[in-house]
Amino acid sequence: MPTVDVDLAERSYQVIVGAGILATAGGLIAEAGLAGRRAAIISDETVARFHGGALIGGLETSGFHPTLHTVPAGEASKSISHSETLCREMIRAGHDRNSLVVALGGGVVGDLAGFVAAIFYRGLPFVQIPTTIVAQVDSSIGGKTGVNVAEGKNLVGCFHQPRLVIVDPETLRTLPDREFHEGFAEAIKHAAIRDAAMLDDLAALDPASREVPAGLIARNIAIKARVVEADEHETIGIRALLNFGHTIGHGIEASVPYGEMLHGEAVALGMRAALFLSERHAGLAPEVSAKICGLLEHFHLPLVLPRSIATATVMEKLARDKKFTSGAIRFVVLDAAGSARVADAVTAEDLREAIGKLRD
Repeated sequence: MPTVDVDLAERSYQVIVGAGILATAGGLIAEAGLAGRRAAIISDETVARFHGGALIGGLETSGFHPTLHTVPAGEASKSISHSETLCREMIRAGHDRNSLVVALGGGVVGDLAGFVAAIFYRGLPFVQIPTTIVAQVDSSIGGKTGVNVAEGKNLVGCFHQPRLVIVDPETLRTLPDREFHEGFAEAIKHAAIRDAAMLDDLAALDPASREVPAGLIARNIAIKARVVEADEHETIGIRALLNFGHTIGHGIEASVPYGEMLHGEAVALGMRAALFLSERHAGLAPEVSAKICGLLEHFHLPLVLPRSIATATVMEKLARDKKFTSGAIRFVVLDAAGSARVADAVTAEDLREAIGKLRD
């Protein structure tokens, strides 16, 4: 099984990737030094129906005492109110500072469960078991946890690294087409900023198939891990490279009711805008932009912004994003395929123009 180490000194952990390893999750968690604890499994109602029983059984066999806590599927569950509900449920179920949290689901569940783990009894260890492409290649690694508020996405949260990440590509088979395809936006982002050869490897995948090689997932995880190791708390600008496509993407995602546009869909639009600005401010070759846009289209991701989403609304939302420091725009551009940097010359007018280009 491919294994990726995330080296963060005393917060280091492993990401284990393997088809069918959900059934052995209990043993893997015990081997990570968490044996014998009460385990609060946090999942959404859909994922729990598919995979909750297998995880509960595996944990019980390995000596854990699990309880299952679910939220409705969708981005709207990533909220302060659901965090409180989960904490209160866990208290009533007998969990305390000797418990652990297991996140079973996609990025929404991982962010929410990680946040709950960080605040419950002032911090519990937690394990990520991601079940979507977005979560497997990106959001389950790196320790960013948090919830949304009406003013913007992920504006309330903290860094809380998992103790272990267990990635089973077999869980992708239960995803609807739209949720399956959206995750490839994050894989395309990784290729664009750090691994140009991966663009061709992704293009070779059949988007109608659920066969995603474990090695390809591990390759994405390794990109994320190396960036996180270099800049865990996003203080020196390296981790900001992972935000390619996300500045405008988050603004678009927050401009409609949460869940109406999936995260990867909004990021795809944000990447198209970022490619336009990369040509203007970093000299990116137009053929590279065309190749990346073609790959987004290959995975049925949107490239045109609905006219119902006003530019002014997107600008308002992205101005509150965490990627702005003291009001300054920190915008990630590509110099070439596989080479990204933070540009300091992108203006608010540039952003408005890029959003306008998305309507073509």
